[in-house]
Amino acid sequence: MPAGWQVPAFIEDVYRERRSDYCLVIPVINEGDRIRDQLKRIAGMAIPIDIVVADGGSTDGSLAPEWLKEMNVRACLTKTGPGRLSAQLRVAYAWAMQQGYDGVATIDGNGKDGVDGIWKMIEKLRDGYDYVQGSRYAPGGVAENTPILRWFACRFIHAPLISLAARHWFTDTTNGFRSYSRLFLLDRRVQPFRDIFREYSLLFYLSVRASQLGFRVTEIGVKRSYPKSGVVPTKISGPGAALRLMRELLQVFFGAYHPVPDRD
Repeated sequence: MPAGWQVPAFIEDVYRERRSDYCLVIPVINEGDRIRDQLKRIAGMAIPIDIVVADGGSTDGSLAPEWLKEMNVRACLTKTGPGRLSAQLRVAYAWAMQQGYDGVATIDGNGKDGVDGIWKMIEKLRDGYDYVQGSRYAPGGVAENTPILRWFACRFIHAPLISLAARHWFTDTTNGFRSYSRLFLLDRRVQPFRDIFREYSLLFYLSVRASQLGFRVTEIGVKRSYPKSGVVPTKISGPGAALRLMRELLQVFFGAYHPVPDRD
């Protein structure tokens, strides 16, 4: 890794050569049939994008190498160092930049997102956008069975605070379906490869930093579906997780994650 990049330790399993200018990063940990069904849907669409699984340490057998090869996954990067989602994404984004990709799309690995939106993400990156936020509330978006508390928190707390900090209106900033250009991720004023991003703050930070710095940003309609009943597929649950999220959101709002200005 380049000097100054702080990336957690990880195991790199590469199954085939690079075939695209863009890669799709899928962060997972013990998603079972959800990730398998999602990979099947993506494989069935023959989308011209390399698939990279960012594993947080799954133990459920859902990411067996032979299965991933069958689903045309290019690589599985298993984080062994500390941290949660932000650490997984640092591993995958740093790896993607080292591989020379022009841009990175990210979709959650729990099956809630409509995979047809991947096409739109690629098209927007090709059109010159640097940050593309997927939104179930934007024109063309679909929200199915969204839990009422999540709807309220996103629409009236998270999205307004992120939008104020970003100086650009976004409607669905809790949505992990998004994409970034290489130009944005490697800008010295961004510096996403820092140990300060350990839990969920990296997604929040990148949401505000792009438009703050004058990069081209946009929002596109995507589908996000929750099950009609049963357990909500999420790794964020309980009052402790909610408090951590709120703390990190406020830290992003007040600029706590901005890099120290260059002194060159």
